[in-house]
Parts: sequence; C-alpha cells; structure tokens
Amino acid sequence: MNIKTDTTVVTERGQTSIPAHLRKEMGLQKGKRLVWEKVSDGEIRILVRPSAEADPVAMLGFARRFRRTRRTAAWMSDLRAGDE
Repeated sequence: MNIKTDTTVVTERGQTSIPAHLRKEMGLQKGKRLVWEKVSDGEIRILVRPSAEADPVAMLGFARRFRRTRRTAAWMSDLRAGDE
C-alpha cells in the first residue's frame, strides 16, 4: 500500500491547514465537520463527519410551536427554560 503523506504546521492558536488536494478529493468545504480521533501516542485519525440532512416534516412540527400568538415575556420564559 502506497500512502502519500503531507506535512502541515500547527499555529500558535492550535490551527492547521488541510492540503488543497485533500480538500478537493474529500469535498471539504467551509463548515464541514471533522472528527479527530487519537489512535495512539503520536497518531491521530481524522474522519469526515457526514452532514445531517434536515427533515422537512420534523421542521414543520418544530415550527408549529411558534405559530401561536403569545406575549414576548412568555416566549422568553420558554426559551430560557430550554437552557436549564
């Protein structure tokens, strides 16, 4: 098995760049999620996380909650309760 390797540098802020040819091959665009998995000391595996497809029917059910006429204070109370 012939594995091509690339070397990148980690910046002061802990960032690194993905080589352009890999971004193209893997279809990586802004906002794409990557999973970093420590395999062993000195070895990391990077996996592309599949994008979650939005379910339009589920979104209709979610939006139904917001169709009622309510006072702003009631909306804010419900929204804040979700953070607890």
